[in-house]
Amino acid sequence: MKNLTDEELMILVSNGNLDVMSILFERYHIKIFNFLLKMTRDREISQDITQEVFYKAIKYRSSYKKGKFSSWIYTIARNIFSDHYQSQKTVAQRFENIEYKIEQKEQDHIEIKETSEELYRALNQLSKTDKELVVMNRYQGIKYQEIAEITGSTAGAVKTKVHRAIHKLKDHYLQNI
Repeated sequence: MKNLTDEELMILVSNGNLDVMSILFERYHIKIFNFLLKMTRDREISQDITQEVFYKAIKYRSSYKKGKFSSWIYTIARNIFSDHYQSQKTVAQRFENIEYKIEQKEQDHIEIKETSEELYRALNQLSKTDKELVVMNRYQGIKYQEIAEITGSTAGAVKTKVHRAIHKLKDHYLQNI
């Protein structure tokens, strides 16, 4: 079973073989969690949403249409993340409520952590869409074509949007330091 592609495994799941979902979970839960952690900066919320992603993948398995599995699962993650934060009034309030949880283990890491915080602050100054694109492409390493499938766009448009978002991020970062 582990030799099968993600898509072949998901077809088995959609046909009722729910035990196979454990293989897909093993392949994707860390990637989904890391994506959500970059978006929320909160481990507990990211863990909760990751669990919900796989719960919904099982619940709505019949909606899987034999496309690229990773695009389908990231779309679910994006939608749940979006729903989670739409309950709050404004984007500014959403990110004000997120606690910064950075552990300090050694004195040498202070500069790296400060840079990381500045980068995160700059990332939070981007629109939700720009932030999402930067996180998916630069932090998660998702290719433009796959992001296009996830967002319902074209690879060329995604490439342009990512490029523009990176320039905005750079401008915000330089303003903060």
